[in-house]
Amino acid sequence: MENHYDSAPASGEPAGLPGFDPEFTDIVDYILRITYRIWEGKQVGLCYDYYSEDCPVYTLAGYTQGAEEVTQNTMRTLAGFPDRTLHADNIVWGGDAETGYHSSHLICTNMTNLGPSEFGDATGAQAQIQVIAHCVCKDNKIIEEWLVRDNYSLAIQLGADPLEYAREQAARPLEPSGTFAQWLKSEHERVSMQAREKITYSPVAEDNEKYISAALGNIWNARMLGDCRLLYTENARLHASARDDYDGVERISQFYMEMLGSMPDAKISVDYSCSNSMLAGEYVAVRWVIAGTHSGGALWGAPTGAPLLILGESQYRIVDGKVVEEWLVFDELAVLTQIERARLAIEQATTGE
Repeated sequence: MENHYDSAPASGEPAGLPGFDPEFTDIVDYILRITYRIWEGKQVGLCYDYYSEDCPVYTLAGYTQGAEEVTQNTMRTLAGFPDRTLHADNIVWGGDAETGYHSSHLICTNMTNLGPSEFGDATGAQAQIQVIAHCVCKDNKIIEEWLVRDNYSLAIQLGADPLEYAREQAARPLEPSGTFAQWLKSEHERVSMQAREKITYSPVAEDNEKYISAALGNIWNARMLGDCRLLYTENARLHASARDDYDGVERISQFYMEMLGSMPDAKISVDYSCSNSMLAGEYVAVRWVIAGTHSGGALWGAPTGAPLLILGESQYRIVDGKVVEEWLVFDELAVLTQIERARLAIEQATTGE
C-alpha cells in the first residue's frame, strides 16, 4: 500500500517550491517524501539525488561529507536495523529558495536490531529513540545537515553499556589534523567567546524566536537560572535525551543545574531558529551548541578537565508566550566519549604509557 509521504500531489498543479522538482508542494512535503523513500522505501540510492556531492553532515560522533558517505552510512544503519522507520513528530522550518530552506525534523524512530551494528552483534531487541535532523535545502538537494540522535538511549535498549562503549571509542584517538578534530576545536573556541552579559527581553509573545534565544543566553551564559520561570510555564514538560521527562518548571530548572554543575564555565550559542510548523499551534525550533569544561561532578563521573562540545536541537511548543513543552535532543554517548578520551589521556600520562 502506498504511503501518503510518497504520493504525488493530487492536483497536478505546479509546486510552490522554486528550484525543486514540481512534485514537491512545500519544504515539509519534500522532507517527508524523500525521508520515506530512502528509509522505509529502501531506495537508498536516492541519497545521490537528494544530497549534494559536498554536503557536510555534522554529528557529535563524527563528520562526513557528500552524498556518497551519506549513502554508505545509511546502508550500514539498515544492515543492523533493516525495519527502521522514521515517524515525523514535527517539522519546523524557515528560510527561502534563495538562501536555502532550513528544516528541523523531529523524528521518532523505531527499529529492531536484526544485524550487527556499532554496538555489537544482533540482539533482536526493539528500540525507539528521538532524532532531530536539521537540513539546509536548496535546488532540490540537501546542502548541509546537523544530525542529533539519542544514541545513549539506543545503547541501553540494545543491552550495551554506554560507558564501556564510550571507553572503546575513546581508545581510538582522533587525528589532530583531521576534519572532525578541527571542527570540534574550532566550534569550542567559537562558542566559548559568547558574551556573559544579560540579554534584554522583547515583550512576551511579540517574537517567540527572539524571546527563546534571549532566555537561553541568559540561563546559560549570564547564569540567570531563575529565568526558567520566564521561559517555561509552571507545569511545562521537558523531554530530554536519555532521561525521564522533567515535569514542572522546578524539575526543568534542575536539568539546567545538573548540566551547568558538570560544566560550570559552559556557554551556549544559538545558531539558528525558525517557527513555521507542520502542526497547528505555535512552535519554535532552535539549533544550539554548548561548549564548556568538564570541571564539575554533577554528571559523567569525576571531573577530567576535558573540553566538552555539545551539539543539540530543541523544539518548543508555545502557549501565550511561554513554553509548555520542549523536545531536546543531543548525543550524550558522544559527550561521554569526549570525557573518556580525556580520562584515558590522564591515565596514560600518570602511568607513562
